[in-house]
Amino acid sequence: MDLKKYIYDIPDFPTKGILFRDITPLLNNGEAFKYAVSKMVEYAKKVGATKIVAPEARGFLFGTAVAYELALPFVPVRKPGKLPREIISEEYALEYGTNTISIHKDAINENDKVLVVDDLLATGGTVNAACKLVERSKGSVVGMIFAIELVDLNGRELLKKYEVESLLKY
Repeated sequence: MDLKKYIYDIPDFPTKGILFRDITPLLNNGEAFKYAVSKMVEYAKKVGATKIVAPEARGFLFGTAVAYELALPFVPVRKPGKLPREIISEEYALEYGTNTISIHKDAINENDKVLVVDDLLATGGTVNAACKLVERSKGSVVGMIFAIELVDLNGRELLKKYEVESLLKY
């Protein structure tokens, strides 16, 4: 299935000069979404994942579907102030400033083989921080998979110690 026909290019969004890759048409087509998730599930099986981790918000869309299909635990990676119990956090750099993500302190343990799932790989900052949280929790990152990879932004460079897969490359 050609998933690219379900990704719309939106020029100048959210700001002038940015070409936004809109995944909502893919989500709005049941067969395309099912196909994308099935490819992510195949990859999860290949790397032997025992737990799925995904950052909010769009990572949840794919990550929960993969976890559900494989009957694996799902760990949400959240922005500050969104998790109700004890957390561990990781700060990471943005183009202008920093951001912080968190997981529950007891969400991952040393036996977990974690697959990180997200909708988009751009610079890699968010998922790199998610990997650091997994590793601080003594889990191992067995791979990561994205619906879309923006190759020109070189996210793989930041993630070169991990196995990285993407369904679509732009």
